[in-house]
Amino acid sequence: MAIRPIHISQPQDLQLVGQALQATAKSYSPYSHFEVGAAVRMEDGRVFSASNQENAAYPACVCAERVALLYATANSDSRPECIAIVAKNAGRQTLQPVTPCGECRQVLREMELRYHAPIRILMCGAGQCLEADSAADLLPGEFSSDQLAR
Repeated sequence: MAIRPIHISQPQDLQLVGQALQATAKSYSPYSHFEVGAAVRMEDGRVFSASNQENAAYPACVCAERVALLYATANSDSRPECIAIVAKNAGRQTLQPVTPCGECRQVLREMELRYHAPIRILMCGAGQCLEADSAADLLPGEFSSDQLAR
């Protein structure tokens, strides 16, 4: 597994993490008070950001990673190359990085398969950042279209 702690120093990565942090302000999380922001940088340089959206019927909630990724691919002809994920708990940025949930990992991996390219994942807390070169690093034993009957 290629998940490793990193120090973000590249300006484009710093900007992406900053946009993910800004996106937490638009989180709708009245139940958990756990605000998540994600920003996706496309190969053409465009950035799309989004936040988590909760619902009293919990299964109807949507994570920031999926909102950002699906919005980005619906509104761009370019492929996603990097996603940054940041979270706040009760208004304060989490000290430790937050990793994508299982559903988000599956969607990230499917996007990699769709575009035949990895998506770099930056997961940042106030005290540490982690990096994965691909969603495949976060999702061993993935479910793929090869397992669907045709």
